[in-house]
Amino acid sequence: MTDIFEQVEEELRSDRYKRLARTWLPVVGGILVLALIAALGWWGWQSYQNSRAANASVAYERGIEALQSNDLAAAESAFAEAEREGNGAYKSMALAQRAGLALAANRVDEAIELLDQSAKAVGDPLLSDSSAFKAALLVMDTEATYEDIEGRLTPLTREGRPFRPQALEALAMAQLQFGKSTEARATFVQLQLGQDVPDTVRQRAQAAIAMIDGGTLGSLPGILDAQKAPPVVVSPEQAGASPEAQAPAPAPAQPAPAE
Repeated sequence: MTDIFEQVEEELRSDRYKRLARTWLPVVGGILVLALIAALGWWGWQSYQNSRAANASVAYERGIEALQSNDLAAAESAFAEAEREGNGAYKSMALAQRAGLALAANRVDEAIELLDQSAKAVGDPLLSDSSAFKAALLVMDTEATYEDIEGRLTPLTREGRPFRPQALEALAMAQLQFGKSTEARATFVQLQLGQDVPDTVRQRAQAAIAMIDGGTLGSLPGILDAQKAPPVVVSPEQAGASPEAQAPAPAPAQPAPAE
């Protein structure tokens, strides 16, 4: 009798397993197929991105060589190709180089637009903030309003941003440019007391505060004439670092002298 019960129970278990298999095997199989498709898609996407980066790298280096040979037309063509082929770092750097060429040809509005595109093309602040800062300096030499300039510089002055001291100094100069000496003094004091401020920037802030307090602002442009965009490397390979660690290098612009 026991053997019969065991046999019946075994048959019931077997039927139950078969029903479970018929129910879940298609689901599991579908999940495995989807996982395989996703893996192959990711691999294909990565291969495509790597190919684009390699093509952009070759075009970018060709542009640098053309610049060194003073062949501006070939440089523009090569950087435009790097912009099309690349994404992220190389696209940002190529746009910044094109901005430098536009600025050299006195096409300031075009240079600003290209730098704005460069800043938006990458998420790395070392690249995006460098281009945004240079665009802001160029805007300071135009007929832009103080609100326009402040709107460009303020995000760059937040804690942790790579060019915060330079952006604060440029903001103070814009404040002086628009007659906001009280605000400018407060910004220079922030630079004077701040941490991680380069000595040259701190010294210029101290000199500016003394001039504001002494009423000798007419001498300020000469003291601040040394302010330039941060030094950058135009070729990631020449620098021996990844492109994400390098900032683009168009020609820097000087802020307008304070009144």
